[in-house]
Amino acid sequence: MSILTVSQLNRYVAFRLQEDAKLRGILLRGEIANFTRNFRSGHCYFSVRDEEASVKAVMFRSNADRLRFEPENGMHVILQGTVTLYERDGAYQINVTDIQPDGVGAQALALQQRREKLAKLGYFAAERKRPVPPLPKKIGIVTSRSGAALHDMLQILERRFPIGSVCIYPALVQGDDAPASIAEALRTAGSDGCDVILMGRGGGSNEDLSAFQSEAVAEAVFRSPVPVISAVGHETDHCIADEVADLRAPTPSAAAELAVPDKSILTAAIRAQAERAERALTALTDAKAAALRELQNRLKQQDPTFAITRQQDRLSALRVRLDHAAEKKLAADTQALALLLNRIEAVSPVTVLQRGYALVYHNEKLVRDAASLKTGDPLEIRLANGTVTASVTAIRKGDTSDEL
Repeated sequence: MSILTVSQLNRYVAFRLQEDAKLRGILLRGEIANFTRNFRSGHCYFSVRDEEASVKAVMFRSNADRLRFEPENGMHVILQGTVTLYERDGAYQINVTDIQPDGVGAQALALQQRREKLAKLGYFAAERKRPVPPLPKKIGIVTSRSGAALHDMLQILERRFPIGSVCIYPALVQGDDAPASIAEALRTAGSDGCDVILMGRGGGSNEDLSAFQSEAVAEAVFRSPVPVISAVGHETDHCIADEVADLRAPTPSAAAELAVPDKSILTAAIRAQAERAERALTALTDAKAAALRELQNRLKQQDPTFAITRQQDRLSALRVRLDHAAEKKLAADTQALALLLNRIEAVSPVTVLQRGYALVYHNEKLVRDAASLKTGDPLEIRLANGTVTASVTAIRKGDTSDEL
């Protein structure tokens, strides 16, 4: 028996394994452990184990890039591959060509992993979602030019908000090239001055809608500088793009209704605003007119002409009062004078003379006492009518009041 080197032994075992048809294209069930992906080469290295044993496995980049999900430690899988020997270490391994989740589809698992990844990055956070502008000037539409969704959206936008400008950014909405096409259309619309972007398509199978489940579309929606309304498929369809978008609509038609207001509602609102403005203007005009009248009155009161007129009115009133007072005073004085005249007349010598009495004067002095005279004194006797000259012939002393 010949002596073999280690290299010869490993090469022989590797050859024997390669020649064994039972070890090619085998299906192996197990749990992934120690999973690593080489950053530079893209090759994946891991172990597959069950309760009692484990085996090393390698999946080269050409096969790993075709996986729909990212393998993880602890994941139960069914893998396909060929048993080989790594000659340098003398360890046998499984050269894996395909991996499928055990119990769940690869596509569903990939979608779940993608959703978890994006959730950790904050793509679904409610606080980052922006409100749709109430009166968008420019509405962007990212969809297929040939789809019925575009026709429905354009028809509703024209009916509800004809003053808005609509710009179409055509994109593939299904197929392998659709994610990149949709993402590029979103970036173009976001940089083209749109106020809001409608993104969507009509209904279809899960495969038809898969572009809107992609990370590329999710990132483009997340990075959009303006709000995005997602409307993919029918009401029951739900995809990652819907969750990332600022607003989800059940259908493309509903997205158009959410993007713009109804012109009839706007017209009614404008009419109501006009009526309120008219009432406010009328109230303001009345208030200003009242204020103006008040200022005019105050100005009038400060006008010298007004002051003169007011003083003239006051003077006229004073004149009336003075005339009234003068008349009253004159009447009172006249009455008093009449009483005085009556009293004077009652004691007047003339009145006495008219009753038959006379006044006797001697040397122009009224004679009051007979003793002041002597016989022969000249006398002047004044009667009611006329004067008599006489002389004293006799003097009789004593009181003569009884004789009067």
